[in-house]
Amino acid sequence: MPAILIVEDEAKMRRLLELNLGDDGFTTFSAEDAETGLKLLRENPIDLVLTDLKLPGMNGLEFLQTIKHHNAALPVVVMTAFGSVETAVEAMKAGASDYVLKPFSLTEMRMVIHKELDVRNLREENRSLREALGKRYSHPNVVARSPKMQEVLATVERVAPTNATVLLGGESGVGKDLIARAIHEKSRRASGPFLKINSTAIPENLLESELFGFEKGAFTGAVASKPGKFELADKGTLFLDEIGDVPPVTQVKLLRVLQEREFERLGGTRTVKVDVRLIAATNRDLRAALEQGTFREDLYYRLNVVPIDIAPLRERREDIPDLANLFISRFTGESGKPVEGITPEAMQVLVNYHWPGNVRELQNIVERACALAKGSVLEPSDIHLDVRPAKTANGPGGFLPDGMTLEQWEDEMVQEALRRANGNKSQAARLLGLSRNALRYRLSKIGIADEGEKES
Repeated sequence: MPAILIVEDEAKMRRLLELNLGDDGFTTFSAEDAETGLKLLRENPIDLVLTDLKLPGMNGLEFLQTIKHHNAALPVVVMTAFGSVETAVEAMKAGASDYVLKPFSLTEMRMVIHKELDVRNLREENRSLREALGKRYSHPNVVARSPKMQEVLATVERVAPTNATVLLGGESGVGKDLIARAIHEKSRRASGPFLKINSTAIPENLLESELFGFEKGAFTGAVASKPGKFELADKGTLFLDEIGDVPPVTQVKLLRVLQEREFERLGGTRTVKVDVRLIAATNRDLRAALEQGTFREDLYYRLNVVPIDIAPLRERREDIPDLANLFISRFTGESGKPVEGITPEAMQVLVNYHWPGNVRELQNIVERACALAKGSVLEPSDIHLDVRPAKTANGPGGFLPDGMTLEQWEDEMVQEALRRANGNKSQAARLLGLSRNALRYRLSKIGIADEGEKES
């Protein structure tokens, strides 16, 4: 069983933790000060450190920093008095895995320790991730041919069986909701509910009641009590999208749910206890929000237990052919239109595009192509891309779409000219102000064969 080092100067509290963690099957070592704790760390294989922040001699924060200097991977849970949350946040910045506010229940302490040991095991397994990528990971409806998506699915496999909170990052449209559902379906909660709520889709004044429910008479129009998403997701998973847009008052209640697994409905006094795994997602840089003061530091560290970043589609182009074929088969089945496939030239158009809207944009483009296709196989002329300069652009001039190089922009203009000319290469060359030979060179560079002339 895992070995836990308890560093606590109060003898009764230290003994209570020793007995209860011993009853859970853990091997325990205990010390009344940091210096003795460091000696025990050198002499014994320790799996987790549980330490008070207020210690005689070397304080808990200095103790933590010393531990992390010698063993950055060792999980450290800190205990601090209620009202010293700022100190706890400092400890999290210094590398603490979690914190518990005194007074705490032994049930809460056990839950935090088991969670941190689960995460520790997860991180140890992830060290061998590169070797493990020899195994192909898969999940229904998730295309993962690229190494970056294989890494994502490998992490999903490891984190799903635990109860650790997951923070999904990535641009809008990369498929964060699919990854959240994959985590749920591979977890021990798979038979429980999976609920999704988008923070930006609900007015700020209604978000709190949507999450936590309300009692009859809590506000005008509340003619009956209603449970919130946390109650409805009990024994399951709640996916909270766009977490960075949650207002400050709701952030406080979210923090309490994550810490204590309990809350009160809006307008109510009865405490509701829930067992819900939270998966949060954001397309914003939450660290920037921390600096601006719009997002709570303590909530950020509670959410960011296992971060999973999903790369934009332009950084995993190997996935585009499989995604395109998946969408073609899906839309053909739904609409009954006889589209059987896509030509290599049309596929190359999709692969070369920079996809500012990511997988969601690819899905829309393929659906449009299937609906308007002239034949049973998609041709380059069926692919209608949005090649207008994006509003958010690179560089001081702002004339290149986000994430796009000059070479990619030139390639897309060539493809657009070819589409507008209905495949007539001489006409496309005139549109671009190029010679026929110059256009032939550019077509070969982007993988479109020049097989004779299509006359207008």
